[in-house]
Amino acid sequence: ATTHSDIIIRAREAGAVVEVVHNASAMGAVGCCGLQLYNFGQTVSIPYFDENWRPTSFYPKIKYNRRGGLHTLCLLDIKVKEPDFEAMKRGKIVYLPPRFMTVNEASDQLIEAEEARAGGAYIPNKTLCVGLARLGQPDQCIIAGTLEELKEKDFGAPLHCLIICGEVHDMELEALKPYLIDNSKFEVDVEGSLFPRDEPSSKAADDDDVDA
Repeated sequence: ATTHSDIIIRAREAGAVVEVVHNASAMGAVGCCGLQLYNFGQTVSIPYFDENWRPTSFYPKIKYNRRGGLHTLCLLDIKVKEPDFEAMKRGKIVYLPPRFMTVNEASDQLIEAEEARAGGAYIPNKTLCVGLARLGQPDQCIIAGTLEELKEKDFGAPLHCLIICGEVHDMELEALKPYLIDNSKFEVDVEGSLFPRDEPSSKAADDDDVDA
């Protein structure tokens, strides 16, 4: 993450010897749902919306991934030790209770982002998605369905993350079956439906025109 890179850079500039000790990560653990890790594109973060700030900078990256047939891992916002500005106005230092974004909240915000941007990055009532919670724990929870369906499901305690699927291979779909919501209305984007591999790229097409 950016924070880790910043710490490493500043430590090296200060002359410190830096050693990285690797930890478990959601970026690898999500493979337990059956989606193949080499079919993932850029990872995005979904921040909490509030009344004054509703950023959708994640949206173009999801669209870019999906256009390439790739899945998108969405890491969900965490608010820890956030200051209470109203209390600060009264001269008190108070911190708000910790908040951990749920799959439900993320689904709602992703639906809102699609409605606002209207770029067709995903279809809330059709695109297959996977919600995951407490990966690696005995009570881990994995549920697959559309965003409209996932926002109604109970994923339990944090931490949560969400995957927006790109093109789904037959083997991936078979591996996802135990986690699919009964009678889900999802529509699978099969291989070649989002990224037509048999068609020449625009650059190749331009080169052909020049040759002609």
